[in-house]
Amino acid sequence: MQVPLIRLQCGVNSYDWGKVGQQSAAAKYAAATAGSDFSIEEAKPYAELWMGTHPSLPSKDVETQRTLLDLVQDNQALMGPEVTQRYGGKLPFLFKVLSINKALSIQAHPNKKLAEQLHARDPRNYPDDNHKPEMTIAITPFEGLCGFRPLSEIVHFLNRVKPLRSLVGQQAAAQFEEIVKGSENAQDEATVNRNKDALKAIFASLIESPQDKIEEATKELVSEAQNSPNSFAINPSTETNPSGASELAELVVRLNGQFPNDIGLFVLFFLNFVKLAPGEAMFLKADDIHAYISGDIIECMASSDNVVRAGFTPKFKDVSTLTSMLTYSYAPIEEQKMQPTEYPYATLNTVAYSSGSSTILYDPTAIEEFAVIKTDLNKKGAKATFDPIPGPSIVICTSGQGKISVGPAKIEEVKEGYVFFVGANAECVIESTTEDDSQQFTTFKAFCELTGREDLPNGH
Repeated sequence: MQVPLIRLQCGVNSYDWGKVGQQSAAAKYAAATAGSDFSIEEAKPYAELWMGTHPSLPSKDVETQRTLLDLVQDNQALMGPEVTQRYGGKLPFLFKVLSINKALSIQAHPNKKLAEQLHARDPRNYPDDNHKPEMTIAITPFEGLCGFRPLSEIVHFLNRVKPLRSLVGQQAAAQFEEIVKGSENAQDEATVNRNKDALKAIFASLIESPQDKIEEATKELVSEAQNSPNSFAINPSTETNPSGASELAELVVRLNGQFPNDIGLFVLFFLNFVKLAPGEAMFLKADDIHAYISGDIIECMASSDNVVRAGFTPKFKDVSTLTSMLTYSYAPIEEQKMQPTEYPYATLNTVAYSSGSSTILYDPTAIEEFAVIKTDLNKKGAKATFDPIPGPSIVICTSGQGKISVGPAKIEEVKEGYVFFVGANAECVIESTTEDDSQQFTTFKAFCELTGREDLPNGH
């Protein structure tokens, strides 16, 4: 039987938005997993490290060079019977590290039904038939756009950013304001649905703007941001701007430098500008609009590569699909962020307890395919023992050094960037060997557990 601990070699994608050379965590981790088979080119952008069985960039066993997909399909015990039966012998999640130097496209991921339709209609642009809910956990400070702003903020910008209002159109802007006025925070279903319809109408009016009008409005917008950053988009009577005047002005100038005369520059005023500190997280449901702007992140999602784009990209755009598929949910930034909880099925030893080590769980309760545990061991000899779970896991180390084991016969050294597959029903132990107590031994563990415990959501 295959030993249920496999060190993985993982590939990295080079996209234009990735961080360059050694600045990219994704590249450094790929080099750590591949050894001498991969060398980082200093002038090349490296964007995504992929960990999993997705056919676009499958992980391999370091020792045998067999793909992880081959290994789990040959030995169903590695996945567990329920996960194998439900997901056809493929890992149900895709685990990634993203290193972002330049904004990713304004995008959304289709739900399962829409993914099947898009894949059947256009398999080149929609390469599989799966949905793609995803979770983001910051490794370094992160910036992004996530979900529609509260309606009162959108109204603020329609009134304080003249190029935005001219692009949307005076009539569309006035109609939107009239519909949502006084009901921006209403909770009853009928009013919320009416507000969503109004938001959809004005967003479609914006995103379908002709290019010559976008270029004209961009010139005016960037001029305002450059010439008056401290009063940019401020309401003079209250001296406020929902995103901060100078910060928003800087963002406008920066994004226009990356994607000149792009509609995404105006979509910015409709979406929440989100900043995550290391360890903070957000969850994106299928059909939620978003864009990543900068930072290094851990990302976990259903195993899919389907993206519907509409801005900040040289790739295929599908504006009509995007406008029709979005949820048009609107909420403050705080509601976009996840609240991690302590993971109760890991036992810390005395050294770990005394040094303030922790195991915390990021669990999107609406999704069964994945959850993620972040473990920080703060002192040499600190150890965390994870109870067996009836599903597979992938573990990556993002700082420090240590050991990982699933039994006395299989103990592996762990360094920054090392990645391991842990089979179902295996007790997993990680221990810090980091000599410098100022440096944490940090790992992230993505897992799927369909059965499991009734006291945690979805069995997690």
